[in-house]
Amino acid sequence: MKAPASAPTPASGQEPQEPRWLTDEEQHVWRSFMEGVTLLDDHLDRQLQRDAGMPHVYYGLLVKLAEAPRRQLRMTELAMLAKITRSRLSHAIARLEKNGWVRREDCPDDKRGQFAVLTDQGYEVLRQTAPGHVEAVRQAVFDRLSPGQQKSLGEIMRIVAEGLQPTEAGADLPWLR
Repeated sequence: MKAPASAPTPASGQEPQEPRWLTDEEQHVWRSFMEGVTLLDDHLDRQLQRDAGMPHVYYGLLVKLAEAPRRQLRMTELAMLAKITRSRLSHAIARLEKNGWVRREDCPDDKRGQFAVLTDQGYEVLRQTAPGHVEAVRQAVFDRLSPGQQKSLGEIMRIVAEGLQPTEAGADLPWLR
């Protein structure tokens, strides 16, 4: 594939650099990956909306809180664990509060910080929803893959995730926005 006609002109004195276009095989892999991720996210969203009236991202927040000590996390830590912006987290927590599944509490040692706390009602919703969700994940992913493929998928996604989470100061990560 050639560069588009509207490609930006390099600064004077620099040679134009051709993008490292994907090979046909890489393009096939990339499009298959994106199609699979999109369809899987839609599948899990529909299952959770049907069974619990919540999107997949909200379920993930409830899980993270259920796994935390005292079922609470600082909002900034929850955003980091969920890999979402603080703004998106704030909106999600507001919706979960409205349902009575989560409450916010001020941090006693930090006037600006807040905790998200999973309520007993939220824990019960999670407990009732988890079996159907696990079955949806199992049918959509694990039942389709051999044990070796499962291991490879885990290793591949760990490499991708680690590469997208730079540790240097000023990194542009969702939970820092």
